Amino acid sequence: MEIIIYQKTDYTVKHKQFFYAILFTLFLPVASRAQEDPWITSIKQRFLLHSQRAVQEKIYLHLDRPLYLVGESMWFKAYNVEGGSNSFIGMSKVAYMEVLDRENNPVAQTKFSLLEGKGHGALVIPSTIASGIYKVRCYTNWMKNFSADYFFESTVSIINPFVKFDANPDEKKAVTYDAGFFPEGGYLVNDLESKVGFRVVDQSGKGIDFNGAVINQDNDTIVRFKPTRYGIGYFRMTPKPNNTYQAVVRDTKGKPSLYPLADIKTEGYVMQVKDSTNRLIQVTVTSKTEAAAGSVFMVAHTRQKNVIVEKKVIDRNKVVFLLNREKLGEGISHLTILNEKLKPLCERLYFKRPDKELTIEGKVSKGSFDVREKVTMDLTSKDARGAIGLANMSVAVYLEDSIKNPDPQDIASYLWLSSDLRGNVESPEYYFQSDTKGADENMDNLMITHGWRRFKWSEVFENKTSEYPNLVEYDGHFVYGKLTNTQTGAPTAGLEAYLAALDFPARLYATRSEPDGTVRFELRNFFGPKEITIQTNLSQDSTYKFEMASPFSKQFTVKPTAGFSFDKTKENQLLTRTINMQTNNAFLPKSFSQAKPVITDSTAFFGPPDEKYFLDDFTRFPTLEEVLREYVRGVLVRRRQKEFHFRMIDKLVPNTFYTTDPLTLLDGIPIFNIDKLMEIDPLKIKKIETISSRYFLGPLSFTGIVSFSTYQNDLAGFELSPKVLVMRYEGVQAPREFYEPKYDTKADMASRLPDFRNLLHWSPDVTTDASGKAQIQFNTSDQTGTYKVVVQGMTGNGRAGRKTFTFEVAKRSM
Repeated sequence: MEIIIYQKTDYTVKHKQFFYAILFTLFLPVASRAQEDPWITSIKQRFLLHSQRAVQEKIYLHLDRPLYLVGESMWFKAYNVEGGSNSFIGMSKVAYMEVLDRENNPVAQTKFSLLEGKGHGALVIPSTIASGIYKVRCYTNWMKNFSADYFFESTVSIINPFVKFDANPDEKKAVTYDAGFFPEGGYLVNDLESKVGFRVVDQSGKGIDFNGAVINQDNDTIVRFKPTRYGIGYFRMTPKPNNTYQAVVRDTKGKPSLYPLADIKTEGYVMQVKDSTNRLIQVTVTSKTEAAAGSVFMVAHTRQKNVIVEKKVIDRNKVVFLLNREKLGEGISHLTILNEKLKPLCERLYFKRPDKELTIEGKVSKGSFDVREKVTMDLTSKDARGAIGLANMSVAVYLEDSIKNPDPQDIASYLWLSSDLRGNVESPEYYFQSDTKGADENMDNLMITHGWRRFKWSEVFENKTSEYPNLVEYDGHFVYGKLTNTQTGAPTAGLEAYLAALDFPARLYATRSEPDGTVRFELRNFFGPKEITIQTNLSQDSTYKFEMASPFSKQFTVKPTAGFSFDKTKENQLLTRTINMQTNNAFLPKSFSQAKPVITDSTAFFGPPDEKYFLDDFTRFPTLEEVLREYVRGVLVRRRQKEFHFRMIDKLVPNTFYTTDPLTLLDGIPIFNIDKLMEIDPLKIKKIETISSRYFLGPLSFTGIVSFSTYQNDLAGFELSPKVLVMRYEGVQAPREFYEPKYDTKADMASRLPDFRNLLHWSPDVTTDASGKAQIQFNTSDQTGTYKVVVQGMTGNGRAGRKTFTFEVAKRSM
């Protein structure tokens, strides 16, 4: 019996082992597929590390109007977002804005604060500039690490009515065209059919209508082509060996122009991308090479997010990838083919339409208002599915006078499209107006002709850490300079450097020079224009000089600028607007014409002092030495080798004195010549403050602080050393309030003060409530006509939208 049981058990075990072996064999392929290829894992990890290291910021700037006169203010609102998600990013706290002429010379510059990705300000148009088209650009210090093509850039018209100008300065210039031909994937290869995108524009960057043909060296026509929209389109061709090709473009007047096609390779790869189904994108790669067939990788990502990596073996010179569209993010995605050595072979862009755009609705209580009448405007925000959108918005209401100018690009088309494309995109809003087949085809043509990326693949795969010299201004803006020896001209390393301003409360910034002589000060809470001083420790070194650098970028784009033109029949309207501008400036209350003072903290940079002495509370002595000896505890006045020195009592160690001089300040300015300081009339000193312990400021430390303050914080006639660099410097602009008069009473309505505002209202920070609603109120001016309302806004998760509408203002008879 026992033997039988033993045999049965052994039989059962053997059958179980066989059964498990069969299961293992059946599921082995599934397990193999579940384990990701290590190369694919490596590519994803490297790409993730690069995207985390090279965080991308994008800024959109909402300007209050598209056209200005000199003397008017340009009001603006900045939306700073993370490049991958288009959602607000609180990384940078300072942004830079410039107005550039056609030669990229700055005519106006400013810095303004950002808070949680939002910021706003104003810039007065200088009266010295000429009439013309100007570029407005905006960026952060971190964005200066990358190409200027990533900066926000828009154009505005500025008219100087006080200087005679040519109404059409570009009218007499010869018409020229620029043509570009862009093979899909990047290359033309002999005997392989390629889709070739083309773009032909005039000198202002606008697409033209034309007829084109590709001809060979025998003048045989290979293919004819014609643009579908804005000078953009495509054709297909298969280049042949031993042939050369060029394109002939004839404009509407029949004028021919010849352009070479892209270089044709004898070996290489071509790429074709098309929608296979509603869900799948087919990416076909065809090769012509004498090397043995191998594997290729397809890497897809949406602005460095949603990374997808697939690997396939080339079979019979072809490989097909099927990409699930749902795995791509909305907007522009990059599709790149890499070889086994991770070198890019082909690349092109693909656009997925956003389906959750922010819908902004706005209305006023009626279609027409009287002059000086109150207007109530209701705004609502929701996404395309009807869900409530908590949005932050900016609102401009301005007179649509007869001096017309094209509207700037809206926030949605910029964030989803233009900000990720190379070159100028003409009428980007068109591509979002419809999802018809024609619009989709034109969008795909745009992807081929404007392709680019924000990085180099070598930065992703090579084991090199990219250097970003321009740091994130997370807590304040940076001031850069260079410290050199005046005798040798060589940069100087390791020297103490101090930056201070005559300001209240006192602000002092300190650093040490780098090996290359660079000095960098981080200026926190530094607002408005001030006179600053920069110096080394003059008691230790006096043979050095500072060369301060501009914080504004020296990189510029090569985008063409549209020509300036003015309709001479509108001279009367221009005269009216000029009179209105001068009148508004003349009657503008002084409190609104100046920036508001910003006092974030009334305490000096060193905080509450250990001792504070208001000298008016004491009997006055004729010399500062007597004042210090008689009243100020903790500060010992000593003379050594006929020179004055201060010694501080260390409050942490009783009856102990420091053996070196403390940091001595006069109105916040470091003073290293104590002898000269002691010559000051003590009647000019209002108070003395002391810190009786070691104090650390940046990389420097001091054995206490003695701070003297005059009554007006202006040094009271004390002359600084000629070795101190004194210069005018403008910090982050202080807030300025938009002025709009109120007409709440009959007396206000009857006021004889003229109100000729063309810009009725500017609200840079309107936020909808939990129900997605917001309300604003303002009064009309004495100017009648049609007023345009422009609302731009976005939600915290990156959904952006715009709304425009109009209403009338007409003076009614009494």
